[in-house]
Amino acid sequence: MHYKIISKFIKDISFEIPNVAAYALLEKEISKYNLNFDIKSSAHKNNVIEINTVLKLIPNKDVKHKMLTEINFTSLVSLEGEKDKKELEKIVLIKVPTEVYPEIYEIFVYLFSKAGIKNISLEKKVDFEKMYNEKNKN
Repeated sequence: MHYKIISKFIKDISFEIPNVAAYALLEKEISKYNLNFDIKSSAHKNNVIEINTVLKLIPNKDVKHKMLTEINFTSLVSLEGEKDKKELEKIVLIKVPTEVYPEIYEIFVYLFSKAGIKNISLEKKVDFEKMYNEKNKN
């Protein structure tokens, strides 16, 4: 089974720094946030699927002044070849998210820089295959 990303776009974005305290502490407290991914897909006509890669920064309980950041990045993917459920699952959960994550990362960094926050450290490389394998162990 082969795939090709035929289109991609930001479906939804939320970037909220609720107050001055959250802004002032953000560079120091960003390490207390975890990257969280939610990947969903839906089928469309003509062997096209929609894959939504949702990236959120989730604060741990130690963060008093929380910010909200979430990007839903959508990819429209054309599929060719014989359908294989396991291969399709890997396309949706590993291959496409791996391919689009650098763009999602760039958007995040851009948003932080435009908010005046320069020293942001997010995971530049995410291992979607490792996440997939860990999820499927259970």
